[in-house]
Amino acid sequence: MNKRIFILVIPFLLFLQACSNQPYLKQDAALIVFKTPTFRYADMGFVYENQDKVKVEIYGNGQAVMSLSISQNSVCMSLLECMSKERFNQKVLSSAYPAGILDAIFRGKPLFGSKNLQKNRNGFTQTIAKAGKYNIHYTVLKGETVFRDTINTILIKIKKQ
Repeated sequence: MNKRIFILVIPFLLFLQACSNQPYLKQDAALIVFKTPTFRYADMGFVYENQDKVKVEIYGNGQAVMSLSISQNSVCMSLLECMSKERFNQKVLSSAYPAGILDAIFRGKPLFGSKNLQKNRNGFTQTIAKAGKYNIHYTVLKGETVFRDTINTILIKIKKQ
């Protein structure tokens, strides 16, 4: 009887574990600047990462003023409802951007399939332009990430402490 219960309980527990939120494996304190035509935040915060998700929190006067949670399919921002990555780009960034751009920026990964990637000793730089849509200069060097789009007036800067 005990073996039968054990055999029934183990798969159920494994199922529950798979459905639970995975813990963040990486946590970095950072100076975070997030400026778009619709939002402007710049202060100290944290960037949390695991395999499936990135969570960004910006603090002002010791209080969380903005929270951004980026999963595989959606983006949730404290001031907005959760939405698809494409919809988030359309409302906050630029509809011309690929869906995974925000996740890649906060992880310090190359954009647009590594287009125009110039590696150096301490990181990489990308300059990517599409006439009338975007003019992006993206740099990841020594714990600092800077994404700047001069056409859409967007600046995202993460300087890890």
